[in-house]
Amino acid sequence: MVNFKEKADKIWEVANLLRGDYKRSDYGKVILPMTILRRLDCVLAPNKQKVLDTLPKVEKSSETAKDKVLNATAGMNFHNRSKFDFDKIIADPNNVASNLRNYINGFSTSAREIIEYFNFDDQIDRMDDPKADILYRVVKAFQEIDLSDMSSMEMGYAFEHLIRKFAEQSNETAGEHFTPREVIKLMVNMLFNEDSEILTKEGIVKTLYDPACGTGGMLSVGEQHVKELNPNAELKVFGQEINPESYAICKSDMLIKGQNPSNIKFGNTFTVDGLEDEHFDYMLSNPPFGVDWKKAQKIIKAEHENKGVKGRFGAGLPRINDGSLLFLQHMISKMKPSGTRIAIVFNGSPLFSGSAGSGESEIRKWIIENDWLEAIVALPDQLFYNTGISTYVWLVNNKKEENRKGKVQLITATGAKDEELIADGKLEVNRFWKKMDRSLGSKRKEIPENGNTKGIGFISQLYGNFEENEFSKILPNDYFGYWRITVEQPDYSDLMTKVAHDKQTLVDFLNSASIEEIQKQVNEFEALFKMHIEEGKWKQEGNILTIEKNRKIKIKPSSSKRDYENIPFLRTEKDGNLVPQTIEEYFEREVTPHLPEAWIDEKKIKIGYEINFTKYFYEFKPLRSLTAIKADILALEKTSLENQQTVLD
Repeated sequence: MVNFKEKADKIWEVANLLRGDYKRSDYGKVILPMTILRRLDCVLAPNKQKVLDTLPKVEKSSETAKDKVLNATAGMNFHNRSKFDFDKIIADPNNVASNLRNYINGFSTSAREIIEYFNFDDQIDRMDDPKADILYRVVKAFQEIDLSDMSSMEMGYAFEHLIRKFAEQSNETAGEHFTPREVIKLMVNMLFNEDSEILTKEGIVKTLYDPACGTGGMLSVGEQHVKELNPNAELKVFGQEINPESYAICKSDMLIKGQNPSNIKFGNTFTVDGLEDEHFDYMLSNPPFGVDWKKAQKIIKAEHENKGVKGRFGAGLPRINDGSLLFLQHMISKMKPSGTRIAIVFNGSPLFSGSAGSGESEIRKWIIENDWLEAIVALPDQLFYNTGISTYVWLVNNKKEENRKGKVQLITATGAKDEELIADGKLEVNRFWKKMDRSLGSKRKEIPENGNTKGIGFISQLYGNFEENEFSKILPNDYFGYWRITVEQPDYSDLMTKVAHDKQTLVDFLNSASIEEIQKQVNEFEALFKMHIEEGKWKQEGNILTIEKNRKIKIKPSSSKRDYENIPFLRTEKDGNLVPQTIEEYFEREVTPHLPEAWIDEKKIKIGYEINFTKYFYEFKPLRSLTAIKADILALEKTSLENQQTVLD
């Protein structure tokens, strides 16, 4: 592998020429389009003269026919008709601006459009201005950087390295643009795991989609994985990206690799689906964590209300400040009836945010009850460049294998348990992550890529084996569901009024008595009420109290005593088995013995779904004994005294 970081650092050195004339946050406006131009220049170089020699022969042909011939001559999906290249541009220092424009305009439409997304013409004027006069030096600096020996994968790494640097300079979030490659490789491994045999078949053609594709890293890794399984397989890649620079980089990569660049769409996936009515075999994504969808809410809400489940967002709408689950709903809408597999990265919020009846809970309910959620993998923290928070890979599949139907696999790959074993001397290295030699922003850990005993291979095996162990739990879909009930208790002050036989006497009392006396009477009535209920003198059914044979009183609930209970669909028996339970069973077992006068407000019962990942893998660790703690303190004191004596001596 070419040292992509070395190449990226050479490119970054060009930024030194921009100092004084450009703010640091604007370096990318020059460096990124120039890197793409130089990359295209290097790729076309071997057949450049052949294209120029062929051009006169097709001059009278239609543009479509002309492009077809010249592309074939160039050996790519694009070409450049200009007589200029980087060597010839710098050979004429007095006309760099006009010659560079001639060169850019010489590209076929698909390639030229990529540069246009950078508004690079403005930068040519700016650099050519006599006040700056740096255009020649910038072009010459790039001409001296050879990018012909770099693969698409290596260029992807280089672009991401540059973007991270630009983000650091402008205090932006680099993580919005790309995902660490080892995370992508893990996701790809799991995504294609079940289909490894299918993908080796002769003439296989599959599709892969990323609705927030950034620079195209996920698409590139997915394509590479399939090619390694079967060099003759064809994986057509599709994507959409909202950031113009990232979109341009992704599209240029597709162009060079021979993929159809028109499969990459520009724009907001939420507001304009660039690939409407398209469906895919596989999907990958790392949407921005906690993305705000306020700007798009009018369109999203309209689709939700008008189209329902026939649209993209029918299951529910999450909070306005976190659109993560909107991305997943969008992807699910693009699943094929014949079967589609999805891998998507989230932070912890989509697992449990939102109570029963909320948009988030309704989306989880929809996914789980349709038996689409296959697995969730908890990753180590400090993996991403712009955040150190915990992240999770969700695997969604609408054609589960028979043994996975009705179940969800949870895998903890955080490495926390391994760290405990290492501290106890029971393990030498963490099987899930290793510390980086040098931190990159918030990224201080990485997942090793070698072997099956640790890192990507180890985690992939945990998923593929589909077995329960200390890192893997397999739970039925109903395990994540619950009823949220509202528990009401009587308002005794109201009851006292209603039950009183001599209402005028009560009124007189209330008008003349002190607050303390009234409260005393209410407390006494509360005790009397509970006693009568227990002895069967008064009969209470829900919020209806029967005092005499034909006398029924509707009980007003006390707002101050109102409580809520989450009742799981399944309960765990003493032997560890999971069995269904009803609301009534739970209420009689857990509430009635303590609050015999309480009742459930039937109208307020809601169904919710949440995935409390930490709870499922929690292991109780008894506190250390006081004797052990005392021994440690005494040992520390002894060491401290010895060190003090050494200093004095």
